[in-house]
Amino acid sequence: MNDSGNPIDRLPPLNALRAFEAAARRLSFTKAAEELNVTPGAISQQIRHLEEFAGAPLFRRTGRQVLLTDVGEATLPLLTNAFEQLAEAAHVLRTPKRRNRLMISCAPSFAAKWLAHRLDKFQALHPEAEVWVSSDIAIVDFAGPEIDLAIRYGGGNYDGLRVEKLMSETVLPVCSPSLLEGPTPLRSPSDLRHHTLLHDESPENDPSCPDWSSWLAARDISDVEASRGPRFNQSSIVVEAAASGRGIALAKKAIAANDLESGRLVAPFADGTNEIDFAYWTVWPRGRTQSPIAREFIKWIKEEAQAEQVVGV
Repeated sequence: MNDSGNPIDRLPPLNALRAFEAAARRLSFTKAAEELNVTPGAISQQIRHLEEFAGAPLFRRTGRQVLLTDVGEATLPLLTNAFEQLAEAAHVLRTPKRRNRLMISCAPSFAAKWLAHRLDKFQALHPEAEVWVSSDIAIVDFAGPEIDLAIRYGGGNYDGLRVEKLMSETVLPVCSPSLLEGPTPLRSPSDLRHHTLLHDESPENDPSCPDWSSWLAARDISDVEASRGPRFNQSSIVVEAAASGRGIALAKKAIAANDLESGRLVAPFADGTNEIDFAYWTVWPRGRTQSPIAREFIKWIKEEAQAEQVVGV
């Protein structure tokens, strides 16, 4: 020990602590090695060093399985919290001049059809804010300092992240008002046989999201060919195709909400809505202290989402 008595001098190596935290959290040396991009042997060696430092075993080996000892169980939550705090410190160090800048990540369809139409309200309330939106179908990596928070569409199970539900989602048929009239007006589900069906094949769709085949079957409609019609890989493109009169889309309500409110789209069937399992969530790393402007944005966007779901479209 250094004569200075500095507590840092009495800490074991950071690599050993990191190896233990990953192995203890996953209860697997192999998975910890994959996470840290090292070999399982390197994980074992680091943990042996840490056990020598502790003077006690941290794992119990039972065949191919590893379990934590009492000392290991007591240590794990402290280390997990410490690494979260270190990540937050790194975030603060790398972004000292971004006090009023807010970087939000979300899927392109949600950014274009829901968020973009509402950001002016937030800017009016907070003119000092500099809001940046990064739209990407890939899941955002919070390891860097760029992204403050993300809005994800999914099941809500995101390891290592703080998760708050923003709003539920439903699916319903939508079309241009022009399809309600004409030589083959769209008045009931059976009238779909005279119209083009538009298909949303977004990669983030979940198993509970109905396609035209299941939607029609649930309503005992058997004289409509459910597989015909063009397919699109983004929900916003499906909605735009419907609004332009190309056909009728089975659309996510949040993505279609602005066009339904403006009258570019209508929902022709009173019984057309299906609830689905996936929802929208605000997420950010555990342990990260959000800036005041980020906290204001989270509060504001939850109020916007709640107001929309109460009023309906």
